[in-house]
Amino acid sequence: MAYLTLKNINKIYPNGFHAVHNFNLEIEKGEFVVFVGPSGCGKSTTLRMIAGLEDISNGEFLINGRRANELGPREREIAMVFQSYALYPQMTVYDNIAFGLTLQGVDEDVIEERVNNTARILGLTDYLDRLPRALSGGQRQRVAIGRAIIRKVGVFLMDEPLSNLDAKQRVTMRYEIAQIHRNTGATTIYVTHDQTEAMTLADRIVVMKDGYVQQVGTPYELYFRPANVFVAGFIGEPPMNFIRGTVRNGALKFGDTPLELSRKFADIARYEGKEIVFGFRPEAIHLGAREDAYVLTSRVELTEMLGDNTNVYIHSGEDQAILKVDSHDTPETDVDITFSIPMESVYLFDGENENVIC
Repeated sequence: MAYLTLKNINKIYPNGFHAVHNFNLEIEKGEFVVFVGPSGCGKSTTLRMIAGLEDISNGEFLINGRRANELGPREREIAMVFQSYALYPQMTVYDNIAFGLTLQGVDEDVIEERVNNTARILGLTDYLDRLPRALSGGQRQRVAIGRAIIRKVGVFLMDEPLSNLDAKQRVTMRYEIAQIHRNTGATTIYVTHDQTEAMTLADRIVVMKDGYVQQVGTPYELYFRPANVFVAGFIGEPPMNFIRGTVRNGALKFGDTPLELSRKFADIARYEGKEIVFGFRPEAIHLGAREDAYVLTSRVELTEMLGDNTNVYIHSGEDQAILKVDSHDTPETDVDITFSIPMESVYLFDGENENVIC
């Protein structure tokens, strides 16, 4: 039996707005699950329904097999870390971390032991007597996480906890959150719009769009076996390239360029005369012409040298694409380059419903 179960969960607001549609998911004990998607896709709303901060309009939420729809937030034994640190500015780090236990009337000796253990896990031992204003953003977020994990609940919910940090702090905190999860073994549900956070932290990722779940899977599955154009374009940096074309006589034609499809796509005849989306990842290409590959020639419009690699912007038909190449091979702008896409690195999507074909 799954530890957390969401069955056909819906959220419909009084004004009729349907924020979450038929959300289904089973989460195992100790699993780290990330909800990812653009702003307004319903991920935070779903998290708040799990926390008991939003009512569930339809569907059923189970904790360890027990229906929890009617339970209040405290009864669910769930701790939540918000986007804002929500620390008490007049309290020290020690008192902020201990606050929940103090409210519960826990013995002072027990509180001291647990605060010290929590501070040691989070690297906050030297800051316990400081006020929040004397801390960096990353340290404040660690205090907020400490206030959650000290309660020793079964489920941690994190709603975009790193969005207020700078790029370097986010990298550090991703590592620290992963270590905290490993040390505590708690079930964690984490919300973000940042696919890098999702890929680096999650055991499984739930990709959402417009209130609907698009795909659930491991980072590997979402990257190499995306279910549709949205998932393929959302996961990966830079995102997957898409070129729209029409199937003519077994070939994919975009603009004046016909591209003969490999035997891998033998059933493509059923799409004759229909639009197909040809997808490939920027890093999958090789410069120059190669055998057993799709070979294309395009004009370079812009290059971005990023250190170990360069993003090369081109146009294919009416669609823009990005090629990721070694910095030593950076081409000049306004010149034509030839590149190859290995046949096994190509994805085809239905042009109408945008679901993957193969």
